[in-house]
Amino acid sequence: MKKHFRKWNLPESKIYLAIILVFVLILFQFDYWIGGIALALFLVLVFYNWRMMHQRKEEWNSYLENLSEDIDWATKNAVLSIPMPLMVIDPDGTITWYNPQFRLLMEGNKLLDRKIQDYIPQFPITQLKAGDEGTIPELNYQGKWYRLLWSMVRTDSISSRDKAVYLIYWLDITEDYRIKTLYQAKKTIFAHIVVDNYDEVLSNTESTKRPTVLAEIESRIARWAKDINAGWVKHDHEKYLVILEEQELEKIRQTKFQVLDRIRDISLGNKIPVTLSIGVGQGAENPYLANSSALSALELALGRGGDQAVVKQGTKLFFYGGKSQGVEKRTKVKSRVIANALRELIEHSSEVFIMSHEGPDIDSIGSALGLYRCAKFAGKNAHIVLDKSNVSVDSLIEKLQEKEIYEGLFIRTEDALNRINKDSLLVVVDTHRPSFTESPELLEKAERIVVFDHHRRGAESIENATLSYLEPYASSASELVTEVIQYFDDRIRIEPLEADALLAGITMDTKNFIFKTGVRTYEAASYLRRAGADPTAVRQLFQDDMDTYANRSETVKRAQMIKPGIAISECPPNTPNAQLVAAQAADNLLNIKGITASIVLCSTPDGIMISGRSLGSINVQVILEKLGGGGHLTMAGAQLENITMKEARQRVVDAINEYLKEGVK
Repeated sequence: MKKHFRKWNLPESKIYLAIILVFVLILFQFDYWIGGIALALFLVLVFYNWRMMHQRKEEWNSYLENLSEDIDWATKNAVLSIPMPLMVIDPDGTITWYNPQFRLLMEGNKLLDRKIQDYIPQFPITQLKAGDEGTIPELNYQGKWYRLLWSMVRTDSISSRDKAVYLIYWLDITEDYRIKTLYQAKKTIFAHIVVDNYDEVLSNTESTKRPTVLAEIESRIARWAKDINAGWVKHDHEKYLVILEEQELEKIRQTKFQVLDRIRDISLGNKIPVTLSIGVGQGAENPYLANSSALSALELALGRGGDQAVVKQGTKLFFYGGKSQGVEKRTKVKSRVIANALRELIEHSSEVFIMSHEGPDIDSIGSALGLYRCAKFAGKNAHIVLDKSNVSVDSLIEKLQEKEIYEGLFIRTEDALNRINKDSLLVVVDTHRPSFTESPELLEKAERIVVFDHHRRGAESIENATLSYLEPYASSASELVTEVIQYFDDRIRIEPLEADALLAGITMDTKNFIFKTGVRTYEAASYLRRAGADPTAVRQLFQDDMDTYANRSETVKRAQMIKPGIAISECPPNTPNAQLVAAQAADNLLNIKGITASIVLCSTPDGIMISGRSLGSINVQVILEKLGGGGHLTMAGAQLENITMKEARQRVVDAINEYLKEGVK
């Protein structure tokens, strides 16, 4: 119906002509002459109407054509005169067109049918296929910065997107980038500094020379602050606050915090070197967060033994220094406070679970036994979480399992996860790194956690501990626990086998009282001896079978000197108890004249295990931290996964070379 209506919906002129024709036909009925004249006039009107419509159509077409030309000219003029560089490229980067501004940018080079990558190798051509339009935030070319705005264009002759062309607009943001860079460079940085052996230096310096030493410390810190255009203030007898700009911090990091060396070189009557601990907060949104970040970094530097700087950049940590052995700062007062706090936590717990690192050793089992005795004395059920034993502790575990009083002592992780609740207490010994524990899942489920460890604090640590006793100055976890036992209660009595285990832990980590042995170490050993520890029984805990001895000897034989004083070796393939063999071989290599540091690699189902040992002149902890490990200056370890022995050895060599290049000792 609608179609028929459109058919008869004629222009007005045609309607009028039709009406005139009707009247002409009517006139023919009355008079032929008059009808003929009317018909002639009608034909003239039809011709005139046709002529006028044809003329109007031509005029309309001419108008449309002129309008199209005007629009096309305006478009071309806009593209040609756009006040920024513009280029058109194919998906493969071939330049098909560009405007005069882009020619100036490219210094007049002939660019047609050439690839943009030939002139700007870093041009991100692959990003163009991410969508029909987009932005490339920053691109540096000829010393200027540009933001690239791009869009994809198709033509009638191009139906495939792969054949489309891209319009790239180059927006000069050099000034914006300069302002942004300047803002970042001028951001405020807080650095907290502590003379971490202040009391020890003064007590070992003659009274007449103390003012000179203190003045020199302050003078060198002041000169360092002046060199970096920083403000500084001394807010305690051993504490300083330095405020600097971020651009200066980058210079300090490049020079590895030389102020540490300058302070350590002070020799004006002080019998021991002066050392600093520095905590720096970087990348914070405001001064409050920057200061908090700096204090957190300082705490970490002190926890790692001092004589080093820690830069905290968000969640990232960067370590500098750590050249000297930590000076013991523990006091018996602190041990007493920790013992009282531990006792209170145990008494308010329904059950106590004790967990060490994966692949436990004598030190971790010995310290766990000491804490087990504390829990039993407080009348609480206690268990040591252990899934799998190893040859280094098999002898001790067998002796424990033979005694009825230790029935139910060991518990598997699965059972511990089922039994632990909000009223339980989880004690972690001989490690503070969640990923190194026997069961990281148990850490996540526990609400009340206590940590005892003697390793230098690393970037990864148990953050939600209710009580944390981290003392890198102690020889072993067994030494820490032995001190706590003495202050836990005067009436507590440990079993002879527990005393043997604790003394064995101290003996192992000090290498028979050679390394990291202080007065407190001998006091702990003396207490254990009075408690019934038998040196002969302790020695038996370290006895090896013939295969272990033979593999250890073979590993020592394979050692090679890769640098003066540094030996590296590998355990034979398919070595049973490879991790233990590697550790023992690393110890034995230090008995060879000319070797001051040893690193031994071994292959295990979990990856390549690395054991490092040193006589003190080389910091194996710093070396193995580069491989994700940790430990102490004289004893450290690391683990590498999904890597061959050859690749692991090369990474160790690279870490040693980097360490020596940095000049760390």
